[in-house]
Amino acid sequence: MTAFADLTSPQVAELLSGTRTPVLLLPVGAVEPHGPHGPLGTDEVISAGMCGRAAERLSGDPDVRVLVLPTLNYGVTRMGAAFPGAVTVSESTLHALVTEVCGALVAQGFTRIVVVNNHFEPAHVTTLRKAAAEAGVTYLDLVRRHNAARLTEEFRSGSCHAGRYETSLVLADRPDLVDTDTAATLPPVPVDLPAAMAEGKADFVAMGMDRAYCGDPAGASVAEGQSTFDTLTDLLVETIRGVA
Repeated sequence: MTAFADLTSPQVAELLSGTRTPVLLLPVGAVEPHGPHGPLGTDEVISAGMCGRAAERLSGDPDVRVLVLPTLNYGVTRMGAAFPGAVTVSESTLHALVTEVCGALVAQGFTRIVVVNNHFEPAHVTTLRKAAAEAGVTYLDLVRRHNAARLTEEFRSGSCHAGRYETSLVLADRPDLVDTDTAATLPPVPVDLPAAMAEGKADFVAMGMDRAYCGDPAGASVAEGQSTFDTLTDLLVETIRGVA
């Protein structure tokens, strides 16, 4: 059992009195368009997928007990507002959710919490960094150079919204959510997202993403997704070891 919410209250109490150090993972995503082929919940799928894999990998560890908290599905996501399905919350709402959820757990003695996010809109990331620091918990920052360097070429290029990188990950975890027929017809759309944002472009349309994707979704594969999940899980397990 790796889901925190599946436990009973007495089982939660046992976590704190046991010999294994409890580490809780908080997956964070967003509800936003991911091209004509990918689910709105792509970021959530990736965050929950890597958390579940890390918890399973450490399930028999004698020193650490890892449990996954319910996913926080909503985030700051204004860049896709021109497309149906985008649901944003404000920075203050996201900040309050993360600090209050983590604060409630820390007050009970769960001081080792890792926030795991795969939605990289700058306002969202900045908010999570601040909230984690204020709550006294850890934020696994995948866009930091030392972490990004271990991920795929498309991820490092910055042209990776609903492209090969993200589509491969969803194919590896929830293939039923990907419209593979449509994905196969999509041409590559090279957009350096960090550079575009640095130029002041604030939405997908202005960046040239008129179908809410960039990168190469037609090049996605289950094999790449599985390999990338292995790397993401390595990064998360290393973070868990660091906080435990």
